[in-house]
Amino acid sequence: MVDSAFVGHPHALRLALTDPRFDACAVTGALAVQAGARGALDRAAALAPESVGAGSGPYPDRLAAAVEASGTDVRRPELGTLVAAVPAPGAERDRALAEVAAVDDEAVRLRTAVKSRDGFFTTFFVSPYSRYIARWCARRGLTPNQVTTASLITALIAAGCAATGDRWGYVTAGVLLLVSFVLDCTDGQLARYSLQYSTMGAWLDATFDRAKEYSFYAGLALGAARDGDDVWALALGAMVLMTCRHVVDFSFNEANHDATANTSPTAALSDRLDSVGWTVWARRMIILPIGERWAMIAVLTALTTPRIVFYALLVGCAFGALYTTAGRVLRSLTRRATRTDRAARALADLADSGPLAELAARAGGRFPTAARLPAVVLAALALVAAAFFQPFGSVTLVAVALLYAVLSGLAVARPLKGPLDWLLPPLFRAAEYTTVLVLAAKADVPGALPAAFGLIAAVAYHHYDTVYRIRGGTGAPPHWLVRSTGGHEGRVLLVAVSAAALSGRPADFPVALTVLAVFVALVVLVESIRFWVSAGAPAVHDEGEPA
Repeated sequence: MVDSAFVGHPHALRLALTDPRFDACAVTGALAVQAGARGALDRAAALAPESVGAGSGPYPDRLAAAVEASGTDVRRPELGTLVAAVPAPGAERDRALAEVAAVDDEAVRLRTAVKSRDGFFTTFFVSPYSRYIARWCARRGLTPNQVTTASLITALIAAGCAATGDRWGYVTAGVLLLVSFVLDCTDGQLARYSLQYSTMGAWLDATFDRAKEYSFYAGLALGAARDGDDVWALALGAMVLMTCRHVVDFSFNEANHDATANTSPTAALSDRLDSVGWTVWARRMIILPIGERWAMIAVLTALTTPRIVFYALLVGCAFGALYTTAGRVLRSLTRRATRTDRAARALADLADSGPLAELAARAGGRFPTAARLPAVVLAALALVAAAFFQPFGSVTLVAVALLYAVLSGLAVARPLKGPLDWLLPPLFRAAEYTTVLVLAAKADVPGALPAAFGLIAAVAYHHYDTVYRIRGGTGAPPHWLVRSTGGHEGRVLLVAVSAAALSGRPADFPVALTVLAVFVALVVLVESIRFWVSAGAPAVHDEGEPA
């Protein structure tokens, strides 16, 4: 709905009327609603025009106020220098028209196509020209999904070049990885430039970054193997560390983004540091976001060896993970935030607890809030230690895995509203992934580590898919999916039992891991594709901190 006297830039109208990511959007003189807010709009429109909303402003503005008063969030995009007004006839209208003419609509579209908050490398070495690539694509009718697919294909070709194990292959792989990253930036800028948001684009954008990066890890490991250097354990370690770091980010943000009284001295210090320009970039760079990380991988791939690439990744990502986790722990301990039921539900969904944990929660009662985090930490450490120090196939590991399943179930039996309860999902991820890594390494047979890489990649996809469903407001994947894939504790126990059953035939252990990986991948991918291409799936685009 647009007021007949509306004066403004076309892009201001597009921001309000063509953005399907939100149930309701409004700028002065214009209002658009999606299906989820249609009932609120109908109720507001049923009132007499003079009784809608407050004041005597344009009718679409008063409708927007009435829709918002009914409990529906109305997004009002920042227009910056763009103009959207409903002026009175005469001098006021002439002034509004002059303001519209004074602003370059195209320049604003180019500027707003770039994220307002991004990494140093992306901001200064990619976005200055990628926005023009986005405009070039828009003028030729290319869609963000096509650019996203091109980015994936380029990265897969880069992984294939790295897998050759030759110097020319490594150099070409490094160049192609940078090209893939430029395209990765371009697809989002194209979506913002042309306001082409879609559910399919949301799914592609949410998952392809990890698929590209982890495929490149596998390519490097294959290339190193052709040169006689086995770095699969390092590749797997890098993937585990990266995924766990992301789960820390997701879990903390879900726990706190709608908490009340959500302030702390640590957060206040962070805000003060943000007022000092150079500290902002320094703090963004040291966590090794995707731009800096891919640039480092590309340069080191071209100039050094896969082993050095993975050493640098492990050191850099470990430092970034420790830095961000320590800061968030301090914030959690010093703030007096009250967690919402929605946040507690999101953390429970991120925990990925399966049937064994549910059974333990029903049968064994509940932990006191203060005891569950220490219990999970001890159980996770005991699990990893048993996998590391016990012989391959030890029955002791099976017993410890069973104890871990029980304790993890008890830990999530109560709503996760404690100040540090957001640490439980990343602890579960670390325990599961690390146990699989250690067992594959201790099997010491060909194919075990690559099979473990495939299994963890499939499980990690499931966990990323869960995150983006929660961000879209639809909750976790269906309960049958979590049950059928066993939950984190069920998969750990199954891998431990498989190792024990095959202790006399360790050469068959990679087969067991591969079967489990294929099963998890098929079940999760089929359901994920069904969900993300369905009409009811939300269009979720990551506009937050760099990954």
